[in-house]
Amino acid sequence: QGNQDSRTTRTYSQGTRQVPLVAQPVAEFYTRTLGALDELGIATRIHGTPNEVDPAIPFAQDREHDSYDAEAAHLFWRQLVQAQRVLQVFRADFLGKVGPVHFFWGAMDLACTRFSGRTAPPHPGGIPNCPDRVMTEAYSHELSSCGFWPGGGDEGAFYSYVYPGLDGFGEAPVRPDAAHYSAELGEFVLPYEAVRTAADPDTELLQFLRSTYEAAARLGAWDRDTLERRPDAR
Repeated sequence: QGNQDSRTTRTYSQGTRQVPLVAQPVAEFYTRTLGALDELGIATRIHGTPNEVDPAIPFAQDREHDSYDAEAAHLFWRQLVQAQRVLQVFRADFLGKVGPVHFFWGAMDLACTRFSGRTAPPHPGGIPNCPDRVMTEAYSHELSSCGFWPGGGDEGAFYSYVYPGLDGFGEAPVRPDAAHYSAELGEFVLPYEAVRTAADPDTELLQFLRSTYEAAARLGAWDRDTLERRPDAR
């Protein structure tokens, strides 16, 4: 845990270390962070290269990227907190297998994924700097996935897609009116600013999450009686 000015690591034994959140090369921040964990006796092992981007400079070698905008970072965190809150409400409607609301450091997106229970064709892989075995495992079963990421609009965007793709999914009627299907991305997109400026942001976002999932479940012939809570139970 921490604030806009530092990253604080605490242990149950009350040991603490702080890493300043200031403009510095990625390599320096990476080294300081792992060093702080080592000093606290916390064994840490991560994949030390960015995922889903190209080129991907290993963190320990990246002295090219050295900027830090504390205000922008704090604003993004606030977006994630609000998105997570509503995604948790959406997640609770599903009785089948559903992933937790979690953050991917590759595309920097907050995601929630529902599964039909049926297996899917093997994912073709080919995602930049992400092992194909990761994608094969992640997409081993039919799914409908949604979330929030900082791309797709001036202030970021909410998204929703299916795997494998379904005929007619991109033409399905979804809500609210500000949502649209991006053929380039292969998913429905709802600009963050459309939600932020809505009279009832939570309802606006839930309409998007539920209507895009409903399109996926209907076109994919999911067993909805088994997988979903009844509307009157919401």
